[in-house]
Amino acid sequence: MGIVKIDLLGLGMMAVLEDSLKIIHDDYGEDIDLGKLPMDDKTVYKTLQKADTVGMFQIESRAQMACLPRLLPKEFYDIVVQVAIIRPGPIVGKMVNPYLKRRQGREAPTCLHPSLQPVLERTLGVPLFQEQLLRMAMIAAGFTGGEAEELRRAFGFKRSEKRMKDVELKLRVGMDRKGITGPTQDTIIQSITSFALYGFPESHAASFALIAFSSAFLKCHYLPAFTAAMLNNQPMGFYQPATLVQDAHRHGLKFGPIDITRSDWLCTLEKLGEKDFRLRLGLRYARGLREEVGRQIVRERAVRPFSSIEDLKLRVPWLRKMELTALAQIGALNFIEGQNKVHRRDALWQIERLAKNPGPLLERAGSFSGPFAEANQPSTAMVQSPLQAMTPEERLVADFRGTGMTVGPHPMGYHRQKMKRLGVLTAVELRSVPNGRRVRIAGAVICRQRPGTAKGFVFLSIEDETGIANAIITPPVFEEYHITVVHQPFLIIEGQLQNQENVISVKVEKVHPLNVTRAETASHDFH
Repeated sequence: MGIVKIDLLGLGMMAVLEDSLKIIHDDYGEDIDLGKLPMDDKTVYKTLQKADTVGMFQIESRAQMACLPRLLPKEFYDIVVQVAIIRPGPIVGKMVNPYLKRRQGREAPTCLHPSLQPVLERTLGVPLFQEQLLRMAMIAAGFTGGEAEELRRAFGFKRSEKRMKDVELKLRVGMDRKGITGPTQDTIIQSITSFALYGFPESHAASFALIAFSSAFLKCHYLPAFTAAMLNNQPMGFYQPATLVQDAHRHGLKFGPIDITRSDWLCTLEKLGEKDFRLRLGLRYARGLREEVGRQIVRERAVRPFSSIEDLKLRVPWLRKMELTALAQIGALNFIEGQNKVHRRDALWQIERLAKNPGPLLERAGSFSGPFAEANQPSTAMVQSPLQAMTPEERLVADFRGTGMTVGPHPMGYHRQKMKRLGVLTAVELRSVPNGRRVRIAGAVICRQRPGTAKGFVFLSIEDETGIANAIITPPVFEEYHITVVHQPFLIIEGQLQNQENVISVKVEKVHPLNVTRAETASHDFH
């Protein structure tokens, strides 16, 4: 029809960057221009080289983290390569290891054919980008620009076997005319055919690399603002909010729980010092609380502080009992003015007193101010409940059930002494273990993956209070422990440590469920 077709790709990270800049302006009093970031920032590249990339755009997955310490990016174009190389095309085409070996100086950067050197020189003789493949077809097989575009379409999303065979035959005929035959021809054909469907255009990779660098810069230098923006734009990215919070906590960021007297609907920053902030969780993370009610709470609080739970209910009449209960269970009502030393079950008790006519037990517990609907003025009298406060682990379970996370200690932290007696190492301790040593690790499963290019291997990411450990499960072991691996939120794993070029993982031999807590954790599974 002669109409230009444009695909618009929506990226959550673009919203995160925009929100980060606004938070930095409002809370830091600084203005950041993403077009003028120092692209040689040493802190950013040191962070990438350590694969400390949770929350960063495109370079936070397990596969990316396994590649970064080997590629060791030192400049912006290295990030362009990093974005493009962990893709099905380069993996299926067996391009990744040759590139990394050449990058490390362990293999000579030779081209597939001398005529292709101008095309492949910048990527050390390894084709990584879609543009390179099209130019390879034009140089090695004499394709015209139109024929190269026909190749791209033939191996594109709606590819057909017949078109692919026709194009491959045309490639071979063209290379025969150019005198490129035998294994060299086969290698070039494999590069083109395995890569064409999944290969990134270089311009696309460069655009993504700009966003990746921007996210890395903001995380490295403005962690509170970046984390708040990340949490305010969920769901997005590779990790659950609980993992983002724990990662930021390990980097020194302080968190405040959801608090009816302080929390806005979104996560916000509270200034502690000149450039020291605490991140206050927003009411949006209170499961079961409707947004219109949460925002009404914030508006009413701006008029004057809430004096009691009853005052809260009177001034926000849309607030349902189940919503009040949800807020009480996560401790959000503990700090209402006039209710000093209130614990979660105290708040639950007050909600029951206010919601029902008093029975003998409540009458013995103290005076009753009446149902919500009959009270014109709130009672500020605080009657202590006969209930015991929650234990630390009960609070942990309530936090995960009510918010999907905790701003307190990691669940594994409560059981570290027991883990030590079992010989379980922390994620950070694995760094000092020699390659080949049998080890035992344990933690919450935050990611399960079984890529189509991995020949049945399963990859797990296990989180404890010190960081993330990676485990590799062979097909036979996965078959043996399938139910446990797929369905248990916490695991204890035994296997052989592999430390190859500072990429640490455990080759799994045995897997056991770990019943350390009833916390309802979530994970990124098989996406």
